Amino acid sequence: MAFGRSRLRRILLILSVIAVAVAAVVGGGFAWAYTTADVSTVGAVEFTDELSVPPLAPSTVDADGTRVFQLDMRSGAKEFQRGKATSTWGFNGDYLGPTLRAQRGERVRVQVRNGLTEASTVHWHGMHLPAAMDGGPHQMVGPGATWTPQWQVDQPAATLWYHPHPHGATESHVRMGLAGMFLIDDDANDPGSLPHTYGVDDMPLIVQDVKFKGAQFATGRGMFADIGVLGDRTMVNGVLAPYRNIGDEAVRLRLLNASTARVYNFGFSDARRFTLVGTDGGLLAQPESLDQLRLSPGERAEIVVRFQPGERVTLRSDRVDLGMDFFGQRFSGGDDRFDLLEFRAAQTLRPSPAVPAALVAAQLPDAGAAVQQRDFTLEFGKINGAKMAMDRIDATVVRGSTEAWTVRNADGMPHNFHVHDVQFAVVEVDGHAPPPALRGPKDTVFLPPGGTVKLALRFDGPADPNTPYMFHCHLLWHEDLGMMGQFVVVEPGQQAGQPPHQHSGH
Repeated sequence: MAFGRSRLRRILLILSVIAVAVAAVVGGGFAWAYTTADVSTVGAVEFTDELSVPPLAPSTVDADGTRVFQLDMRSGAKEFQRGKATSTWGFNGDYLGPTLRAQRGERVRVQVRNGLTEASTVHWHGMHLPAAMDGGPHQMVGPGATWTPQWQVDQPAATLWYHPHPHGATESHVRMGLAGMFLIDDDANDPGSLPHTYGVDDMPLIVQDVKFKGAQFATGRGMFADIGVLGDRTMVNGVLAPYRNIGDEAVRLRLLNASTARVYNFGFSDARRFTLVGTDGGLLAQPESLDQLRLSPGERAEIVVRFQPGERVTLRSDRVDLGMDFFGQRFSGGDDRFDLLEFRAAQTLRPSPAVPAALVAAQLPDAGAAVQQRDFTLEFGKINGAKMAMDRIDATVVRGSTEAWTVRNADGMPHNFHVHDVQFAVVEVDGHAPPPALRGPKDTVFLPPGGTVKLALRFDGPADPNTPYMFHCHLLWHEDLGMMGQFVVVEPGQQAGQPPHQHSGH
């Protein structure tokens, strides 16, 4: 009996030692994972490569006045890292695409040719246009096929962009490099004194995060990274460590978060203030002075920053509050910091006028005119409890009507919400008036866990009961998993029809 009890004590002791050892290993592993999960390139970037500026896309004008662009989706290779060729996709080149530019009131036609080995689309993010021209997942363009959308530009001056939108594959197509800007000019509502010389004092900045596995883009999501693929380096306009020489006292920066998952908190290395003059859908009524600006994937902003002769200052993304606990904040990239782009001011700078106190007349939808209230609940891979279905219409709206949409993030992770075709007004954020950065026209808005926004949207058509627009999370992995829905615009008294079968160009 005594021998048996002694043996049992030894076994229990051994098991206790093993349990403690396992706990130590697991705890140590977690501690290592947590302490190494954040990324910082602050102070570590040697800005060795001059920033490239996407060229303005050439165009022709038909006899009827239609401006015609050509976009070819191509595969290629680019040396982001010297001596290492990375497989890429691009429009009219090896990576990213040219900047399309058109005037309000112009008719435009874009000849899109797919030179890839798989089907894709081109979506005009932020553009007000017919649903059949939107470039969503119903307008697939097969390999070797051509799609030729055309529409009349009918919205104020804005910084928009274009990118693929194939259902279930948007994240990978954007990551490979298919993205570019589409700028709209509106002479009737131009303040005139804002910097406006493209590539000189009016600078497009396409910001992406990236990580490499050898020479190629790495696609693995990190540990506990339910937000999507997060990179450990950043690129601006496809350049890893860029600098830009500045010759003007004031420069307008058109910021585009073209990353697939990362949320940025833009500011400058010396914490200087800058002037926000525009959001997703155009200029603000009055400029706003800020020192930091959060942009989630798909969001844009126009800011004006002033420089002193001879100085150097870095555009930086600092830690961003994702509305999560310390664990989620760390593994979703909230603690990450990046030096993005160094500005080098000349010893003598061309004088620039001050930003005017008033920019444009406010043109936001009025929530008080809403005739329909809708609620949207965001959860991982679902909206209102359902995954995206290509043959299901989730909402039918009447042309010419204003609606109020309440969007709630009921998940434990960050999301955002993008609506095709319209620019909405952010009426409330968690029951309060929106902060300055959300007071302009928007088509994409960030929602932290537990967050709620109330939006006002006006649907001016045209009506098409059979061809839907999308609403979705623009964290692209979430979108690909099914976090998307569809709506159609109809005439009063008209019913929704049936979405068309997918086609592959012509």
